[in-house]
Amino acid sequence: MYPKTREAIQKLIEEAIIPGASYAFIKNGQQSYYREGLAVVYPEKEPIQENQQYDVASLTKVMVTTPVILQLIEANTLRLEDSVHTYLPLFKSKKVTIRHLLTHTSALNGFIPNRNKLSATELKAALFSIAPDKTIGEKVVYADINMILLGYIIESIEKDALVRVFEKRILGPMHLTDSTYHPIDSFQCAPTQNHPQQGMLRGIVHDPKAQVLGDHCGSAGLFSTLHDVTRFSQMMLQKGSLDGIRILNEETILALSKDQTPNKTLNRSLGWDLLTKKDGNTLFHTGFTGTFILLNSHQKEAFIFLSNRVHPTGDTAIYLEKRNHLINTYFSEMEAE
Repeated sequence: MYPKTREAIQKLIEEAIIPGASYAFIKNGQQSYYREGLAVVYPEKEPIQENQQYDVASLTKVMVTTPVILQLIEANTLRLEDSVHTYLPLFKSKKVTIRHLLTHTSALNGFIPNRNKLSATELKAALFSIAPDKTIGEKVVYADINMILLGYIIESIEKDALVRVFEKRILGPMHLTDSTYHPIDSFQCAPTQNHPQQGMLRGIVHDPKAQVLGDHCGSAGLFSTLHDVTRFSQMMLQKGSLDGIRILNEETILALSKDQTPNKTLNRSLGWDLLTKKDGNTLFHTGFTGTFILLNSHQKEAFIFLSNRVHPTGDTAIYLEKRNHLINTYFSEMEAE
């Protein structure tokens, strides 16, 4: 499938933008899996394993936090217009709603001085003290704090750690057997950054906030494989159901293709970004480590891409430019067929 897109991925590897990639296409119910390049280039080269685990970074937001929140909305346990303060009384602002968090329109500036020196308790308290600015609801500013707060809301409702709620509600029912916050074998994980203080991060989450918050982090922390991310994507394309097990209602999935921001003009859905194409909106989400999911529900097509582009180091600006070219190549091929 998609030979020009595959050529673009091979070029990324040849230009050392990424060491390698595990990726898949879904089209007409068919799944095609590919592995290109290497999992490790430093200190010694290693091939990509069939069940290679990747730190999927912010894909955690759409695979863990978002679907659980959507399930709670379906059950009328919470509502989109509910104030965050209702569920997190220590969170100072009463203006911020669940919708604001899901669409990144909360106007919460997540910058925290000396963040990496704080304990989990101190970091949580600092996050709860942040107030929105006057642009709340008016523009999208992507920020981890939104999903971290949603993770704490889940814990407040479920009376359990976010990771265990995920295991009960998503991971177990979907049989995502290689998805975890705690990789058992670090050598099954593709390494990420060669950190100046921590050394090569392998089986240790790359995101600093996720390192501190651990099982309670709703923005990052998940390790997963191409097989598992593709199963999750297939569930989304099949309107919330997989192998006879319903994870989300069909109405919920259909609603995701629409702009869900407060003014309905900011091209953002619940948890997902929206890419507007001639055949409708495509759900899109990325991870800083070099991952993304593209889901076109109308065409029932998906492009799942997992790489460790920060290994051993990475130039973010160049990668983003090349990633955008890769995505445009995929869309051109998809639209031409």
